[in-house]
Amino acid sequence: MNTSLDNAVIEATHHLARAGIAQPRLDARVLVEHVLEGGERQLENGQCEHLRRLVGRRRAREPLAHITGHREFWSLAFAVTRHTLIPRPDSETLVEAALAWPAPEGANVLDLGSGSGCLLAAVLSERPDWWGLGLDIESRALCVAGHNLNALGLGARARLVLGDWTDCLAGSFDVVLCNPPYVADPEWPDLEPEVADFEPRIALAGGADGLACYRRIVPRLGDLLNRGGAAFLEVGAGQAAAVAGLLRRHALDVVDIKEDLAGIPRCVVARRRMSRGK
Repeated sequence: MNTSLDNAVIEATHHLARAGIAQPRLDARVLVEHVLEGGERQLENGQCEHLRRLVGRRRAREPLAHITGHREFWSLAFAVTRHTLIPRPDSETLVEAALAWPAPEGANVLDLGSGSGCLLAAVLSERPDWWGLGLDIESRALCVAGHNLNALGLGARARLVLGDWTDCLAGSFDVVLCNPPYVADPEWPDLEPEVADFEPRIALAGGADGLACYRRIVPRLGDLLNRGGAAFLEVGAGQAAAVAGLLRRHALDVVDIKEDLAGIPRCVVARRRMSRGK
């Protein structure tokens, strides 16, 4: 017996609401549309069973992006897996800041900790003359990033490298993007199950104070930036001042701190310190 789209959404919403999902109707609608794959407005028996399985996964707090296999970022579609951080709107603050920077034509972009490749792909999609290098310590994440860049027609302008932050890098760049792990150890008990139980800890854990990865990255930034180049670092809530201080201690000038849509300082912009008179 077939089930109408509306009835399927109502039933799925009911189950998700009972499980405490924050936006049950929205999630239900996404899951129903995913099962229908843009087809008919009614679900056949097999599709109803498929939907029940997906609703069960969401009730267990598995992220919606893992269930559907994709997430939109910067109006682009990205495949995501358990090996990548799910792209978030907060990170679009970095993209906006980087695109506003007066980078030269043919700019070289470095994306540290590429994950799904969303930051690199977003800036390359807006600047057809820019070239990119993405680095990640997780080979399976690099496979996802490579898939996404190729699917978006950007693979020819991007190279992906397996590495541990800046340890294997040489050369210089006009734009450096980085969204490092910044969840402090005391914050873990307060994370939503979707994050703590399903997203890769290596992409989230920032050590005792959340700043461990910045201490690895920042000392090398001056060597990696071209004259006039800039680094765009995502930070967690309340971390902007500490990261800015770390940058200044390593011969970098903090030129801006950008807020996300919620008004939280989210992106610290820094450039290599110039000698006087230059």
